[in-house]
Amino acid sequence: MLEKLFAQALQDANQREKLVSKADLLEAISKLPPPPDVYQALKPTSSVKLIAEIKRASPSRGFLAEIPDAAELAIGYQNSGAHAISVLTETSGFMGSMGDLRAAAGAVEVPVLRKDFISTEYQILEARAAGASFILLILSHLDVSRAEELMSFASSLDLGVLVETHSEAEVLEALSLDAKLIGINTRDLKTFATDPKLFADLAGSLPSNVIKVAESSVKNIDDVKRYRDSGADVVLVGEALVTGDWQKLIPQIVAVS
Repeated sequence: MLEKLFAQALQDANQREKLVSKADLLEAISKLPPPPDVYQALKPTSSVKLIAEIKRASPSRGFLAEIPDAAELAIGYQNSGAHAISVLTETSGFMGSMGDLRAAAGAVEVPVLRKDFISTEYQILEARAAGASFILLILSHLDVSRAEELMSFASSLDLGVLVETHSEAEVLEALSLDAKLIGINTRDLKTFATDPKLFADLAGSLPSNVIKVAESSVKNIDDVKRYRDSGADVVLVGEALVTGDWQKLIPQIVAVS
């Protein structure tokens, strides 16, 4: 499944590049101000921080929610207390779009993540031109040398990077890259099975100067508390927000200390 998602994302990006060149994107980027600093926004404090996700569907669960206006939802997330917004831009399995990213990033002041299966510089240019503040790089697919190249390219565009891991080996790879923002995704992207204990098993390997992000397996506030007790500085929550009462849940999440 993971390889198919990366292949589809690359195919879609190649189609977009036929319409909008790298030069076009660079010209658009040159007119933009620096994006919000995600590392500052998500730095550890006495309470957990939240990346609230705009997510219409997933390959494992199918359709999740109607989201007619990504900008409106992003504003609602921000006003309820979210510290950053994640926007799925992958089309085939998640029903996302670059339009969602542009809309959300143009509507809020908090950092916005382009969450997609990124493997090329073009996709990073797209993210910056659309207003993203940071991107996702998934080490389950990218080898260390390629991840390092993409991280360096993102940094040259003033973009932050969330480096996603799923195993002890990948955590060590992320540390070798001097990643500042490391996610531990408790969902196996090959099988889409979840292991809620995975964060606790791996988080102890992360030093204090790394911002630790817990991803997936959040169904309620108790799951957030469990991650916080295991050392999470940040939680990334999508499904529980779009299928539940996010106006009630977000204030509860950001109050967890």
